[in-house]
Amino acid sequence: MIDLLKAEEEFKKYVNNYDLKNPHIERKVIHSYKVVELADIIAKSLNLNDEDIELAKLIALLHDIGRFEQLKIYGTYKDRFSIDHGDFGVKLLFNDGLIRNFIDDDKYDSIIYKAIKNHNKYGIEEGCNDKELLHCKIIRDADKTDIFRNHADDIIKKENILFNYDEIKKQYIGEEVRTAFKEHRLINSNKLESELDWFFKDVAFIFDFNFPKGVEIVKNKGYIDVMLSAVEDENISEELKFIRSSLNKYFDKMLGEKK
Repeated sequence: MIDLLKAEEEFKKYVNNYDLKNPHIERKVIHSYKVVELADIIAKSLNLNDEDIELAKLIALLHDIGRFEQLKIYGTYKDRFSIDHGDFGVKLLFNDGLIRNFIDDDKYDSIIYKAIKNHNKYGIEEGCNDKELLHCKIIRDADKTDIFRNHADDIIKKENILFNYDEIKKQYIGEEVRTAFKEHRLINSNKLESELDWFFKDVAFIFDFNFPKGVEIVKNKGYIDVMLSAVEDENISEELKFIRSSLNKYFDKMLGEKK
């Protein structure tokens, strides 16, 4: 079995190498632990065995391991301005050998590698076996669920860490955003026209969930309602009505709820 206590101790040692008073570092530490909790919830909702539950939690603990060095080197954790943190994470873990600090047994290596590498991509790469694909899906759902929490918390606390909401809500929503919400799909980053589009790219993460549990958590916690309230503005009022309608239809489909 996987020794999660050992992995968590090693994780604490690792992050202690960075400035934990830096709010960007702090939020990634908190995020990592939150994603562990969510991976546990999602894995259990799928009635997985203890081994897969523990593996899902280990992957969650390590999924953003590249973020800390990314911030140290580049001064940002926005991949578009620095480096792909999923690729960087597997480099640190497997090319540089950091993985053995967290788990002695190498029998899970291919699953951990594929899950962390693919957790932040537009889609999961082809060629994964059933076990690799399962854990790629779990970590993607757990990660996105907590990304919604991060956004909502920033807005509630009036912190503009991810976006300056007062500025972006004065912008206009691009065609790619409108089309993606109509089609219930992820937004293509290469077609975005403004920071407001980048904001809606994160809202559209909801369309990429693999299992109902994460969608249920996001909906019941009201994270998206908080996010959309932060960009309420008359210049995009009609688009927001459409986006809310699209989201409600998606929730009905995923959760089997009646209007």
